[in-house]
Amino acid sequence: MRSASLNTLPPTKSAHALADAFALAGVVVGRVLEGDSLTRAMAEVRASGALRAAVQDLAFSALRDYGNADALLGLLMARPPTASLRGLLLAALVELQRGPQSDHAVVHQAVEAATRVAPRSGSAAKGLVNAVLRNYLRQRDTLQATIGANETARYRHPQWWIDRVRSAWPQHWESILAAGNEQAFMTLRVNRRRSDGAAYLARLQAQGMAGTLLGTQAIRLDRPVPVERLPGFKDGEVSVQDWGAQQAAPLLEVKPGMQVLDACAAPGGKTAHLAELVDCELTAIDIDTVRIERVRSNLQRLGLGERVRVMAADALQLDAALREARFDRILADVPCSASGVVRRHPDIKWLRRASDLDRFSVIQQAMLEALWPLLRPGGRLLYATCSVFPQENTAQVAAFLARHADARHLPLSGLEEGAPQRVDDGQLLPGANSDGFFYALLERRA
Repeated sequence: MRSASLNTLPPTKSAHALADAFALAGVVVGRVLEGDSLTRAMAEVRASGALRAAVQDLAFSALRDYGNADALLGLLMARPPTASLRGLLLAALVELQRGPQSDHAVVHQAVEAATRVAPRSGSAAKGLVNAVLRNYLRQRDTLQATIGANETARYRHPQWWIDRVRSAWPQHWESILAAGNEQAFMTLRVNRRRSDGAAYLARLQAQGMAGTLLGTQAIRLDRPVPVERLPGFKDGEVSVQDWGAQQAAPLLEVKPGMQVLDACAAPGGKTAHLAELVDCELTAIDIDTVRIERVRSNLQRLGLGERVRVMAADALQLDAALREARFDRILADVPCSASGVVRRHPDIKWLRRASDLDRFSVIQQAMLEALWPLLRPGGRLLYATCSVFPQENTAQVAAFLARHADARHLPLSGLEEGAPQRVDDGQLLPGANSDGFFYALLERRA
């Protein structure tokens, strides 16, 4: 049976009731278990303020720890319930393990939420939730010991994902998986046309927001805040962007007046960074007509809207004008598994399949082949992913170099001092200050 609709849940009773948050989070998680994205499900949540923040916290936590909570639920139930009830139980189990609320409060509020996510079941749903959660509390230590040998439960990632990361990174695999289970931090990029990192950090501190300066223009906040609280945000003084993602624009080494193409621009963070760094002839395209509007919106907020040509276009099926254009620099931030950013998108771990890597590899190869002819001799293309899987990264680049005698792989000399945790061949691993990214700088021989 499909999960309940976020649009048909009864109105919330109070802006702060944990039961309301559990009910909404249960439906959100249920939607993800049925194959929807967490972003889309959260976009339909009819709540704001403290309640919305609580729903997001519960849903994100349930999906980060899904491997463990789902293994527990398998021991506690003979048959899986509806998707929404299952989502509610997963959220409650994770909340019991985290411990910010008393066990009694969590159980009571989850039971109250049960009739909201399964109104047709009524008292039966309440009885089910009550029995499962109290049974967990009675057997907590025994249940955790039972699933201790289950790697999906222990590392909170699918087994195929664990196996591939362990094989690819034998010295780093556990830290990569651990980073994927952490709560995402918030990093800012200060618009260098308006301010510098040190000065902006001082403004934050004056308003009670602590952070750490990374490089010259990036600031990692100690605690995330709504963007509306950031001084000068609406006036374009600062943007939200991971420090690893901030490495892309400098790596291209764009010079004034150059013709530059951002071939997969949405939502526009790297596009805007390029426009902030240098006055160039920048064209930004993306196949998604909805997300390309976010690029325009971001550029307008930053005061850069007149500096960039923005258009909806498919890099694999360019119109005649773009096919005939020649660029000095191309940024190819290609579609990928997003395995390096799962702490920001915990649903990705559970929605991806091993076969998806083959599908992404085909798209990545096709995009490289489509974009390479647009590069002038002597020009440079930056191949970028937010993946930690070599199949999408070093293997893709090696195969491209084998096919193109006119391509040269350049060293990455533009990374900021103290840049995110890095290993050879352009891989930035997820760590304390950055998500996981891969960069390869390719030059077309003159």
